[in-house]
Amino acid sequence: MEQINSKDKFGFLKTEVDVHTMGLASMSNLLRECGFEINIAPKEVMRAVESPEKLNNLSRITKWLKGNNITVLSFSYRLDPKDGLEYFCRLYHLLNSEKLTIREGGFLKLIVFSGLPDTCELIKQKIKDDIVYFIGGESSIESLKKYYIPEALFPKSLLYRHPYDNARQEFAYKFIENYSYKDTPIIDHYGYPECGKNDDTFIRRLQYCKLKGTLPLIRVHAGPYSSNRNEALKEYSSWVVQLAKSRLLDVLSIGSSQLTQQHFGEDWDGMSNGGGVPINTELEYKEIADLAKPMLVRTYAGTKNVPWMACMHERCLNISWHALSYWWFCKIDGRGNNSLINNLKEHIEAIKYISTTGKPLEPNVSHHFSFRGGDDVTYVISAYLAAKTAKKYGIKHLILQNMLNTPKQTWGIEDLSKGRVMLKLIRELEDAGFHVHLQLRAGLDYFVPNLEKSKVQLAEITALMDDIEPNNPNSPEIIHVVSYSEAVRLATPDIIEESIKITLGSLKAYRDLKSKGKTFDTMHDLEIMNRYNLLLEECRESIQILEANIPNLYTPEGLYTVKLS
Repeated sequence: MEQINSKDKFGFLKTEVDVHTMGLASMSNLLRECGFEINIAPKEVMRAVESPEKLNNLSRITKWLKGNNITVLSFSYRLDPKDGLEYFCRLYHLLNSEKLTIREGGFLKLIVFSGLPDTCELIKQKIKDDIVYFIGGESSIESLKKYYIPEALFPKSLLYRHPYDNARQEFAYKFIENYSYKDTPIIDHYGYPECGKNDDTFIRRLQYCKLKGTLPLIRVHAGPYSSNRNEALKEYSSWVVQLAKSRLLDVLSIGSSQLTQQHFGEDWDGMSNGGGVPINTELEYKEIADLAKPMLVRTYAGTKNVPWMACMHERCLNISWHALSYWWFCKIDGRGNNSLINNLKEHIEAIKYISTTGKPLEPNVSHHFSFRGGDDVTYVISAYLAAKTAKKYGIKHLILQNMLNTPKQTWGIEDLSKGRVMLKLIRELEDAGFHVHLQLRAGLDYFVPNLEKSKVQLAEITALMDDIEPNNPNSPEIIHVVSYSEAVRLATPDIIEESIKITLGSLKAYRDLKSKGKTFDTMHDLEIMNRYNLLLEECRESIQILEANIPNLYTPEGLYTVKLS
C-alpha cells in the first residue's frame, strides 16, 4: 500500500438506513485538520449503495467517486452484522468489476470499512484482500495511521497528553483492578410516597435524593435491535423487567427506533427499521411504562408532529422529562423530513405545551454541533440559546446535558473549561421560576472495543464528571451512564447494571481521594483558569452580538437566522 499524500481526497459513504453518523463526522473533522479534502456522499448515493447492482445506482456511485476525484473510500455500517456484510461485499465486488480500484487499474488507492467488530470479522472471512477495518474506539493517532497518513500531517495537539488526563487514568486503572465496584451497594432512591405510582415525577425523586444526600440520579439509554418487530418488543419487555428489579436505575431512556420517531402510528410495511426499539402504538408505550415502575421513563421526541408526540409521551409514559433537538433531527441532518424553520416552529409549540405540564425539558442540542466540527464557543452558545428559549416559553426546570469527550481526543481540561462556562452562563438565567439540573455523560465515540480497557475509561470519565463542580456534593444531579460495551455491542441489562456500579463506585472512590488531597487540583490550575476565562469572555461577547443584531432572537425565526449565520 502506497502512503497517502496531501493530494488524496477522501470519500465517506454509508447506507441511508443507518442513521449513525457520529463516527463519520469525527473522522472527517480529524482528516480536515490534517489538510485533506473530504466528500460525504449525498442522500441519492446513500440510497444507491443499498442496491448497487442496479444500473442507475451503480452509475450514481461511480459518478460521485469520479466527479470528486476520490482516492480513499470509507464505507460505514453499524447495524446488523449480516446486513453489513452483504452491503459491503456487493459494493466491493462492483468496484472491482468496474475497474475502479488501483489493483484493477483504477483510482481508488484504499478501501476502508467501519463497523461493529462482528461485521469486520465476517468481511475478513469473505474478502481476503487488503482492506482497512475500523471497529470503533481507535484513538485519533491510531486512526490516522490506519489511513497510512504521514505523521508530518498529524495535528500537533494529538501528540501530547495532559497530566490531568494521566492522573485520572492512573486512578481508574487502580479502581478497576480492585474489582470493588462489584460490591457497590444499592442506594435508596425509592423511599418517597409517590415512587412508582402514576403521579411520580423526576422532581419528586430529585428532591428526595437531595434531602437524603444520595445524588446523582442514574439514567440509562437502552434498547435491543431485531429485524423482527414483535421479537424486539418482547425482548425489550424482559430487559425492562430486569432493570426495574435491579433498583439501580432511576430513569430508563427508551432507545426507540428511527421509524418510531419519524413514522409513529403509520404502516411500516417495506420501511427499514434502522435500529432501536420499534414502538408503534400508544398501548406499547403504556405497557413499557407499567413494566418499568418504579423507574421513571423518557424517550426521544418525534421528528414530525413534535407537539403531538410530546403530548402522547406525556399521556402514555408520564414521561420524566422531554427532550427536544431544536435545529436537529430534520432535513438538515437527514433524521427527519421537517425543514429547519418548520422544525423550529414545531419545537417552540412543543415547548409551550411542555410548560403546561410542569415537566423538565432537556435541549438535545450542543453535541450535535460538536459532531460536525463545531468549536467550544458554538457548543456553549447553542446550549445557552436553547435554555433561554425554554425559559421564555415557560419551562421551569431545565435538564442541562453536557456530553463529554466530544470529539473523543478532547483533553479533560478543555471539557472542564467548557462545562464550567456553560454552567456559569446558563445558571445566570436561574430565578424563582427557572431551575437548571446538570446531566453529564460520556461521548458517543469515546469507548474502545476492548471491554477491560473500556471499564477503565468509564471510571476515568466519571472522575471528570466530579471535577466539573468539585466543591458541590450534589453535582452532577444526573449521570447518563453510557455502558462500557458500546463500542462492541449493545448493552444488555447485565452490562448496564455493571456499568452503573462502576460509575457509582468510582465516583465514591474518587471523592474519597479528593477529600484527602490526592487528586489533581482542578480549581486552582492556571491553565484551566485561563481557558475558562478566555472562553467565558468570548461566549459572553458572542451572545451580546447575537442579541443586539438578530431581532426576536428567541423565536423560531430568530433561531433559524442564527443557524444560517
